[in-house]
Amino acid sequence: MSLSVLILALVTLQRLAELPWARANTKRLLDAGGHEVAAGHYSLIVLLHVAWLACLWLLAPGRPVSLPLLAVFGLVELGRIWVLATLGRRWTTRIIVVPRETLVARGPYRFLAHPNYLVVALEIALLPLVFGLWDVALVFSILNAIVLTIRIRAEAKALESVQ
Repeated sequence: MSLSVLILALVTLQRLAELPWARANTKRLLDAGGHEVAAGHYSLIVLLHVAWLACLWLLAPGRPVSLPLLAVFGLVELGRIWVLATLGRRWTTRIIVVPRETLVARGPYRFLAHPNYLVVALEIALLPLVFGLWDVALVFSILNAIVLTIRIRAEAKALESVQ
């Protein structure tokens, strides 16, 4: 197995492993009286991430791997772990608002309003660059910026309504 295939397999497995956790957290938050907000754009997020991974699986296998960029990607993944550990049972891939819950203000949330979105933006840009696929990095970074603009506005509006 080439290094590029191993990297893609690990990233894909990471994403697939997170899905049941996100679903369980979503269900638990909804059962606690939460409600989903702005679900209409969720399919765009899913489509973007699936297309990004599919494109990488199509183009990256067998390509040389930039070890310095891979190391930077590894640091970003540590940021991802920090975000997920900080949110714990509150982490989900959807926007779920639970009345009377306070916003998380510890971990990376002490420094940034949306550290998870920063991590995702860096992942989408960096992983293709690890394989020298600058055009893939550019296209998906632009698409991700558009989707995140929609998402962050919807999330900010939803959070304003409960504060």
